[in-house]
Order: sequence, then structure tokens, then C-alpha cells
Amino acid sequence: MTAPFESWLAEPMSADVAKSLSRLRSAGDVVRVAAMPDVHLAEDVCVGVVVATTRRIYPAAVGGDIGCGMAAERFDCGADVLASETAAARVFTALYRDVPVLVHPRSAMERPLPDGLEDAPLSSPSLDTRRRRDGRVEFGTVGRGNHVVEFQSDDEGALWLMVHSGSRAMGGAIRDHHLRGAQFDETGLAYLDAESDAGRAYLADHDWARRYADANRHELIDAATAAVADAFGATADESSIVRCAHNHVRRETHDGALLWVHRKGAIPAGDGEPGIIPGSMGTASFHTRGRGLAASLSSSSHGAGRAMSRSDARRQIKLRDFERAASGVWFDRRLARRLVEEAPSAYRDIGKVMRAQRELTRVVRRLRPLLVYKGA
Repeated sequence: MTAPFESWLAEPMSADVAKSLSRLRSAGDVVRVAAMPDVHLAEDVCVGVVVATTRRIYPAAVGGDIGCGMAAERFDCGADVLASETAAARVFTALYRDVPVLVHPRSAMERPLPDGLEDAPLSSPSLDTRRRRDGRVEFGTVGRGNHVVEFQSDDEGALWLMVHSGSRAMGGAIRDHHLRGAQFDETGLAYLDAESDAGRAYLADHDWARRYADANRHELIDAATAAVADAFGATADESSIVRCAHNHVRRETHDGALLWVHRKGAIPAGDGEPGIIPGSMGTASFHTRGRGLAASLSSSSHGAGRAMSRSDARRQIKLRDFERAASGVWFDRRLARRLVEEAPSAYRDIGKVMRAQRELTRVVRRLRPLLVYKGA
């Protein structure tokens, strides 16, 4: 028996994605599956998928970057403060000094994590060791790939900050630790019984990773807003902040049934629920409010979604084409060759994605990128 399935697609589904979704629908205890417009292939479970179960937890339907998500905040100044190369350089200097891409100096290992993260129990000594090592030196860092600190302009010309980051190495360590003790269902997917000791241990560690990821984004916001304050004397409006996460599992009620809803590259989009849906380095992002559509398990896409793999992007996208597509956006040109895999053409058309999910969410605000700080 296969689970009911709904999709909102921006383009035809590939055969590999269809095969992966078919396998997921046949997995034991999976009762509903929804595919978002940014759905694309990933290990075991596609990115851009929402999965509901009654009792089983599928770590692959959450992914390794547990708690990964977005946060945004508006400044009390216009986006024109970043009109000049000199102004952009001042911001980059502060970010390179205070916001490492990968790790802080090893001396950061002596700096405890924020309250609630440093001493909260984890399920194994090995995870405690990773917390003291990787957890400390990676806290307040961005990460590679599409993780980013980005300054943007809304249509009224106000300056906004957007950050995208997650639980860094800790999320992957937690997933891998619990997969070693998982069972396998009829399709070969690993799962944990939510009501077993193993399942409860995963969920507790998962919740710790979510808190770590949220605190990490808060740390990035603090550093980036300090950079703007130093450079331009502007302050951030804390009442404007928007937050959402797109890799998690949580208990939710849908159609009267209490379910475990897994989101891997999808954001909650309950009625009126705020969200952030980014495009790419050279395209628009959107602030949204969910419509609470039951068929989508009250979810929407978490971004544009990759149109080609990173390796394909490096092979196929010419440097000059990438630089042309990202013209008008300040970024570290020294990284251009390595950032080709983040070119707009490596992603789906964000406009098509937003049109495909008009049933799922409504646009509150459109933003265009001005300055992009990311690693390669």
C-alpha cells in the first residue's frame, strides 16, 4: 500500500525524483507525502519533501543539517548605504573579522555555548565530545554551500539582513550516531520507533540541534547588525524579525490525526505562519505567510531548489556567465571561480517556484540581494 501523495511542481519531475518519492510512499508507517516546487534528488529522501508518519521517525527525512533555516531583520536605514564599493568593503571587512565561514580559532573551544546548549544532556559521550570540539568552534559560523549572510533591499528601499545557516557539524553527527542504531523498513529506509528509547534519544538530540541552529543564526544576526552599526550608524528593528526552519520533525495534528511531520527542505506554512523563501545569489527572495493548506501538510518550499548538482554546475557554468548573472551584487570576487556552483542558473527560477505554490503561501515582501557573504 502506498501513502497518498500531493505535489506542487515548478517543472516536470525527473525519473530519479519520481522513483525516490515512490519508494518513500511505500515505506512502513508513512501515511502522507507532499512534494514542494523545489523538490530535487538527495540521499535516501529528496530535498523539498514533507513526510507524515504515525510512530516511526525517519532521520533521512530530516537530513543532516537538523534545524537549518532562515532569519531576517530590517534596519532603520535605506539600502542605498550599500551603493558604493567602499561601503560594501567596510561591511565585508567586519564580516571576515567576526563571522568565520567554517570555524573560529581553536581558542573558541574554551568558550562555552549559550545557556541551554552547553549543559543540556546529549545521548552519548561521543556527541558530548563533538559538542565541546566542533560545537564550540563552529558556533556563530555560516557554513558552505547555499548558507549565507546576505544584505537585501525591499521594494520600498529599506535595508534588510537575511541569514541562512544550521546546526553545522553537530546535526550530521547526531543523524549519523542514531542511524547506527536504527532499524530498516521494507524499502531499506532506516527508522526509529518514536516510543522506544532509541527514538526518544534521537528526538531529544534533534531538539538540541534545532536550538543550536536557531542560536547560531541569532549569533550571525548580532555580528552582522554590529557591522552595519559600525559602518553606517544604523540599528536593526527587532520587531521586524522573521524566522523559520526547514529541516526538522515535529508532532502536529492534521485532519484530526496526531502525526510526526518530517520536513526536509520545506518550511511550515500554517495559516498566517511567517516564512522566508530565498532565491539565489542574483535573484529575489521572499517573505511569506502560510495559507495552511491541508493537502501540503501546511508546508511550502524552502527556496528555489537546485536545477543542477554542484559538480554539474562547476562543469557547465562559465565564469563570465556567473559574473554577469551576479552583476549588481557585491561579493568577494576572489571566490568567483569556486562560487560558480551557486550561480543563479544552478537553481530553479524562483518566480516559477512562487507561482507553483500560490495555494501554499502568499508573498508579503519581495527582496533583492545587495551584498552576499558566503564561503566556497
